[in-house]
Amino acid sequence: MIKDQSNHSLSWWWFVVIICIFFYLHQTMLLISAQEVGDEREFDYGESSKKGPRHWGELKKEWSACNHGKLQSPVDLLYQRIKLSPKLGEINMNYYKPSNATINNRGHDIAIEWLEDAGSIKINGTDYFLKQCHWHSPSEHTLNGRRFDLELHMVHQSHEINQESKIAVTALFYKIGKPNWFLSKLTRDIINITDTKKEVHQGVIDPKELGLNGSMKYYRYIGSLTVPPCTEGVLWAINTRISTVSIEQVKLLKQAVHDYAEINARPLQPINGRYIYL
Repeated sequence: MIKDQSNHSLSWWWFVVIICIFFYLHQTMLLISAQEVGDEREFDYGESSKKGPRHWGELKKEWSACNHGKLQSPVDLLYQRIKLSPKLGEINMNYYKPSNATINNRGHDIAIEWLEDAGSIKINGTDYFLKQCHWHSPSEHTLNGRRFDLELHMVHQSHEINQESKIAVTALFYKIGKPNWFLSKLTRDIINITDTKKEVHQGVIDPKELGLNGSMKYYRYIGSLTVPPCTEGVLWAINTRISTVSIEQVKLLKQAVHDYAEINARPLQPINGRYIYL
């Protein structure tokens, strides 16, 4: 009788272990499916390239949204489609502590990836945790047809249980002017990132130094990732404030990436009836 109880307990323990492993793998796959592609060799930005934006949706089955999605990004933030929406309220930014991070040359962009919890933002009651940030030159979004010299994307992801994680991206435009203080701090590390050394451990980076503030005004809409797999349902919040960057800093970001990504902005996508909320 004692032996039977022991076997029963052992079987139950293995059942629990298997369920936990399955749940972990399921959540991991959901996170991976929502993330941007990190291998720069899989796509490029060339207009005439077979791996260019026009063909992203043909390269892999899981990238089909790039060609057939109806909520794609980037878009033109056209004044005629902007609606005031005071109900949206402020974006609650809780970047409560500087955290260890690396600077990565992903081939198609330069990205900062936080290795620890770097804080979060709260939008409509959902917490989105900061994962990484990167830059596009020229800007991917346009404002009433105007394209800026640089655009920052700060990518956040929710921690959902039993459902797919959600993504929120806060963005900031830059125009040519005074050097950007934050990028000035990274100059030496960006110079050191080459094909043979794609990652530099930067140490502690404070997300607040990037200059975004939840109390500022934002253009907000539902779109997608702007690189494969072009996952839709992304909540975009683009700061109305325009920051400045020097010509030398923009050139540095262009020189660091691969030749095909010196212009790493995806073409504008159809708005398809969507409104931009302010």
